[in-house]
Amino acid sequence: MFSTKVELTNAVIKNLKNVPHYIVDKLHTWINRVEERGIEEIRSIPGFNDEPLKGKRKGQRSIRLNRSYRAIYKESKTQQEIIILIIEVNKHEY
Repeated sequence: MFSTKVELTNAVIKNLKNVPHYIVDKLHTWINRVEERGIEEIRSIPGFNDEPLKGKRKGQRSIRLNRSYRAIYKESKTQQEIIILIIEVNKHEY
């Protein structure tokens, strides 16, 4: 079984200063759950709406932090672990 590690890009760390605190809290909750239980188990939780993206973002996935905000991430595997790199947290435009 692989261990899972979640990393944030520098841009995400900087951007989180401008995001409401409850969104940051939900992102950290998701990160903790992923690192404890693994990404596959967390994907099955309907509340996060984890989904693959299409078009220019093919190969990336997103989770919903609330109705407006989402986090976009990429997944890679090494021989020992799965690395989740959060590349963007944004206010989703509908």
